[in-house]
Amino acid sequence: MKFLDQAKVYIRSGNGGAGAVSFRREKFIEFGGPDGGDGGRGGDVWVEAVDGLNTLIDYRYQQHFRAKTGVHGMGRNMTGAKGADVTLKVPAGTQVYADDNETLICDLTEVGQRFRLASGGNGGFGNQHFKTSTNQAPRRANPGLPGEELTIWLRLKLIADAGLVGLPNAGKSTFLAAVSAAKPKIADYPFTTLHPNLGVARIDAREFVVADIPGLIEGAHEGVGIGDRFLGHVERTRVLLHLVSAQEESPAKAYKTVRAELAAYGHGLAEKPEIVALSQADTLDADTRKKKVSALKRAAGRAPLLLSAVTGEGVEVALRALIAEIEDARQAEAPAEPDVRWQR
Repeated sequence: MKFLDQAKVYIRSGNGGAGAVSFRREKFIEFGGPDGGDGGRGGDVWVEAVDGLNTLIDYRYQQHFRAKTGVHGMGRNMTGAKGADVTLKVPAGTQVYADDNETLICDLTEVGQRFRLASGGNGGFGNQHFKTSTNQAPRRANPGLPGEELTIWLRLKLIADAGLVGLPNAGKSTFLAAVSAAKPKIADYPFTTLHPNLGVARIDAREFVVADIPGLIEGAHEGVGIGDRFLGHVERTRVLLHLVSAQEESPAKAYKTVRAELAAYGHGLAEKPEIVALSQADTLDADTRKKKVSALKRAAGRAPLLLSAVTGEGVEVALRALIAEIEDARQAEAPAEPDVRWQR
């Protein structure tokens, strides 16, 4: 399945049904009077977060969604049925923006959340509503009100606990493949990863979701390389694992480059808890390893982890560091328990 994280969609709710002009005509009833029913309400357009989706690819092939018109009113005071609704099913983590792609309409972060994007038009009144003492046989009815139409943008931001960031070929996809059942593309050339990947990592009988995004390069926030459009997928993470390749001539420069891009992107990424690791450590001898660890420590302001997803060195240490940060964040986000005291 292809990955699509943004789509432009046109939606329109249903028109209301028209009211009916009708009179009661039965044998032995000389003055039956008006009995035209009201029109039914037009269908609504909803958006709902559902389980089992992680892409907006369905909206590449269909971009127009229209709810049904309400059924017109009928005689014998019969009200028309409501028009059928339309529901846009999206993955959890989808944001809905207005046509300007800046005004946020709703943010669906949990499975089962729903939001009405467009309300159907009200049905028109039948002629029974217009009967008065001076006009006992009205021959008019209201048409239904028109529905709403608008163009919206769907923007997906994957929901994960931990995010992998770094320059291209920093070993992010290799790490994800080593700690989860995900099978990202791995090769020895830049930008092997062209779209985000998700994997479920397990450590000490605990699980968390890891997101791998394409590598960043200097100037990514200005559109250089793939750009920073995929950084939105790590906005919701609780911790970042910053991988710096041991094959970099200057690990300190590589670290600062990515940090500068995170700061330029904004949205709180630069303030997230960060675990720094020197990846691909198996490619270095002892002396070179020591020098690069020291250089990276000075740049990051903390001792980096040594990591090799190929040999397994430091993988469990990195996972335990990630789960510790994630659980701390979960506890901080959990609502405080109410103070229940015994009352006589």
